[in-house]
Formats: sequence, structure tokens, C-alpha cells
Amino acid sequence: MSRTKSAKQKGRLGQQEIRDMLYETFPQLEEGDIKSAIMGEGGADIQLSPAANKLIPYSIEVKRRKSGMVTQYDWMEQAKSHSTDPPVVFFRADRKPWLAILPIEEYLKLLKGNANA
Repeated sequence: MSRTKSAKQKGRLGQQEIRDMLYETFPQLEEGDIKSAIMGEGGADIQLSPAANKLIPYSIEVKRRKSGMVTQYDWMEQAKSHSTDPPVVFFRADRKPWLAILPIEEYLKLLKGNANA
């Protein structure tokens, strides 16, 4: 398999993993409410129906890489080593907005809690 084909397949599988986790979190959604975008298609990687967008009001981009994110994982490990509480890392580059990284299970809990509020 060519490198490009392999990378696209890896990206597609990542999108499908996230789609499936969202369906598990929101079982009230129907098949087709959450779709993995076709590779190369413009727009968000995870496409939401109006019903899904009410529960998941985010534009979702999925990145799956072999390397290049070692630092972020190191930061998460450092945060985990300080406490038994779920880790979260806040970071920003110069002249860029703050970002937060947290385990997807924690994000899904927050998302589900907001949908139930």
C-alpha cells in the first residue's frame, strides 16, 4: 500500500473510532446522525446532523499520527503523575490562544453532562 493510501486509511480509521465513541456516548442518536467525512472532502472530519449538533456543538477535526505528538503525551503523563484526578494540560504557543488536552473519556463525560443539563 502506498504511503498516501496508508495515511488516508489511518485517518479514516481514526475518524471512525471517534464516530463510534460519540455514538456510545449518545445512544439516542440514530444511524447516520454522526458521519466520518470522506477523505479529501472539505469541512469537519466528523459530520453531524442537526440532532447530533444539538448534543455535540463542536467542529471536530481528527488527527492520528505515528509521531510528532510525543511532547503532548509527555505533558499528560506529567499531569497524571501529580494526582489521581483526571489529567488536563493547558498550553499555548506565542500569540496563539490557549488550548486544553484531556483524555477523550473525560471530554465525553463533560459533553454528555452538558447535554443533560
